[in-house]
Amino acid sequence: MTKLSIFDQNKKEVGNIELAPEVFAVEIRPEILQLVVRAQLAAKRSGTHSTKTRNTVRGGGRKPWRQKGTGRARAGSVRSPLWRGGAITFGPQPRSYEFKVNKKVRKLAMKMALSSRLSEDKLMVVKSIDMPEIKTRAFAEVKKSLGLEKALIVVKEADKNLALSARNIPGIKVVEAEKLNVYDVLLYPELVMFEGAAVDVQERLK
Repeated sequence: MTKLSIFDQNKKEVGNIELAPEVFAVEIRPEILQLVVRAQLAAKRSGTHSTKTRNTVRGGGRKPWRQKGTGRARAGSVRSPLWRGGAITFGPQPRSYEFKVNKKVRKLAMKMALSSRLSEDKLMVVKSIDMPEIKTRAFAEVKKSLGLEKALIVVKEADKNLALSARNIPGIKVVEAEKLNVYDVLLYPELVMFEGAAVDVQERLK
């Protein structure tokens, strides 16, 4: 078991927590992390791009000129893909970019992401961050006390005051433990977890 100090919002040590090695000390395999991040980003794509084919482009019902005798190439529609203003050949159509990644692989990737932050000494566990009111300046002081630059803060449950206080500070994101994902963990160089959130995530990934 790995022991990690627990701090308060002023970065004073108030205790310690034991982290399971099967969650926070897993061998990191970049290909697994890359696969899961790619799947997560692909699922976010709307896939609403669309072009008109000959069936959907407007007009072109009348034959431009007779088939023979004009000396010009035969043409059946002014909306041919060969004509300006015509249809698009093999253009993009609405589609889903999602692809399946097994649950075990996703779980393993999350363990690897957490392990990478711990191995880099970029994982901090805090008791809690108390925000009695929504105030960006108050959170900025907490951020300075904890020595954070670009950090992902993982809370046990939704905290409206904390989320809104941190929202306008660049490089800070607050996320609930159940919504924690591999992409966010890797995107933010620093990871701050509430004690309750760390326990929840550890139990879920064991």
